[in-house]
Amino acid sequence: MDEDKRLGRIASAEFGYGGYQDAQFGLSIAFEGDGWGVGTFVGGWSTDIKPDDHTEWDEADRDASFASTVRKVNELLHSAKIAHVSQLKGIPVELAFEGIAFKDWRVLTEVL
Repeated sequence: MDEDKRLGRIASAEFGYGGYQDAQFGLSIAFEGDGWGVGTFVGGWSTDIKPDDHTEWDEADRDASFASTVRKVNELLHSAKIAHVSQLKGIPVELAFEGIAFKDWRVLTEVL
């Protein structure tokens, strides 16, 4: 299936609880375009969730996930040429879809 590229903007960006059943901690971003919207989450399980014999991750994995999340936020703010997550609203983006499945996105740095 061919990849479909769409132009849009960041409708909202929040750092805190979100993701799966709001049990994760990280960055929630909503995108919007002409007649469509989609969202994504970057983060890991919150410290409210404790690993046990049934989890496939441990505290070291959570630490790595949190570090990766902060690194991603840092790269995002740098590419958007802003200093705070709250300033992401309105930033132009390009999103990639396969059919109706959201695949990836990037800041349109060339128009900033």
